[in-house]
Amino acid sequence: MGLSPALAADPDVVNCALAPRHESVRTAREFTKLTLNRWGLGGLFDDIALVASELVTNALRHALASASVPEQRSSPWGRRGTALDAAFNDCSSPLIRLSLVRRVPQVVCAVSDPSSNGPVAREADWVAESGRGLHLVDSFSHSWGWHPVAAGKVVWATFELPEAVQQPLSPPGNDGRRY
Repeated sequence: MGLSPALAADPDVVNCALAPRHESVRTAREFTKLTLNRWGLGGLFDDIALVASELVTNALRHALASASVPEQRSSPWGRRGTALDAAFNDCSSPLIRLSLVRRVPQVVCAVSDPSSNGPVAREADWVAESGRGLHLVDSFSHSWGWHPVAAGKVVWATFELPEAVQQPLSPPGNDGRRY
């Protein structure tokens, strides 16, 4: 897991470059927990971590698997010619990035990936092992969507901050009374 230089420039905007591996879902959850605790927003962890996990899983499952690259040596699963294979051969450039942005009145969770294909919510099969991710994103976030970018897309979800966090704090020594 790595933090981008944006952390130093703006503590309310943090990024985590994720390797194209299934373990990146766990890394995304750990990064989310660390960030939300640093911001004093640990109470939002369950919802935001679930959505971050789903978005990273979708990027791994759909975006990387659909991007084709020249044939290379086989991945451990025996598939050849996918972006996931290229990642096993060269992890020098992360293909997925998780970003968390805190701006009153909300937190934005965004995952970028190299595919220009937008996410498609399909009819949920409640018995199947997969296929409900975007329904979960829709259920646990305030809103969500996606935008194309120069090198793929960004899928984002917003979360409302608790009312107490949205209120500006009085300057030290000022109890709000006028003299």
